[in-house]
Amino acid sequence: MLQMLEMLPLWYQYVLVGGVGLIIGSFLNVVIYRYHTGKSLNGHSHCLSCGQTLRWYELFPLVSYVCLRGRCGACGCKIPLRYFLVELSTAVLFVLLFSKFGLGAFLLFSFVMVAMLMVVAVYDIYHMVIPDELVLMMSALSVVYYLLTYGLTWSTPIFLAHASAALGAFLFYGGLWFVSKGRWIGFGDAKLAIPLAFMLGPWATFTFIVFSFWVGAIISVGIL
Repeated sequence: MLQMLEMLPLWYQYVLVGGVGLIIGSFLNVVIYRYHTGKSLNGHSHCLSCGQTLRWYELFPLVSYVCLRGRCGACGCKIPLRYFLVELSTAVLFVLLFSKFGLGAFLLFSFVMVAMLMVVAVYDIYHMVIPDELVLMMSALSVVYYLLTYGLTWSTPIFLAHASAALGAFLFYGGLWFVSKGRWIGFGDAKLAIPLAFMLGPWATFTFIVFSFWVGAIISVGIL
């Protein structure tokens, strides 16, 4: 299958990957909205204001939002901009990952990782909490990443370096949570730092911590 894709023109591969990203982004919007609500992911999509079931041509990612000018075709109420941004961001990230890694197993893993982080980020922005189930999924993915990177070759120094990075990141964010009594940062962020730092290792974890502060500051200013 991958060999067949590699035979296609490069521009077509980019368009295909971007299209997959749009579809996955649309699905992630459903996951984010229905997660922890008891609603099935198999239910029909509908307007959040009037409850009107969306017609088939209103389900095309990104295109339907633009054509409807961000409003429900039945009642005219505004569709949250989040839907547009999640779909677009997922597509852009998928294309960037494809340009970085090319076709292969690691690319598929990267797609799964980005999808998970997208759900975590948007859910956290709207609900100010990171569910433990998502942290556990990220932890499982971090182990898969470690195995993909280092294979079955066991190296105690490398493992200890990654484990130390995970512990250090948790203690740092956990310390901020403890000192601020949860006002500066949530404890879910400290837990999420464990699998992320374990994947990155000690040196990249330092960059990750600095970068996270800048991103958090920008988002916080935007929310305020």
